[in-house]
Amino acid sequence: MNLSVRTATAADAEACAAIYAPYVTDTAITFETVPPPADEMAQRIIEATRTHAWLVAEDDGRIVGYAYGGPFRSRAAYRWSCEVSVYLEVGRRRTGAGRALYEDLLKRLAERGFQTAVAGMTLPNDASIGLHRAMGFEPVGTYRRIGWKHGAWHDVAWVQRPLADGADLPAGQDPAEPA
Repeated sequence: MNLSVRTATAADAEACAAIYAPYVTDTAITFETVPPPADEMAQRIIEATRTHAWLVAEDDGRIVGYAYGGPFRSRAAYRWSCEVSVYLEVGRRRTGAGRALYEDLLKRLAERGFQTAVAGMTLPNDASIGLHRAMGFEPVGTYRRIGWKHGAWHDVAWVQRPLADGADLPAGQDPAEPA
């Protein structure tokens, strides 16, 4: 495998949409129920790269996965936290692509000033749990029976990890605004 990671562009939307579609139609890993078309995926890429990051992994020039960060919640106090996700082409688990994407993504988010990354994982999902544990995420809770898809209720486990060193700031000083 000749893997490289780079910033995504709107031109990568078709490949990202194709990777994502089986997760939407065949699994409860995402709670979306209709695969987004390429033009909608392009808008998601543009928005994420404007404020956070969206990366693709290529194997010999072919996109085989992507990862992105976005807002955790809309209220101002959460602005230093972000939610992250990674999706790999079917059959690409345990190839190092997810780790490579997350290593680069988390570094870029930290450089932009984000302090904490969170991720939600529909259960069961041993592969995602293992990847997040290996990347330093720690469990923080589980929403029980929170989503209905494919005729069943699903739990979502939440994990988080610091992106910054965690040092306390002097009294009255805010962290630098995320870029």
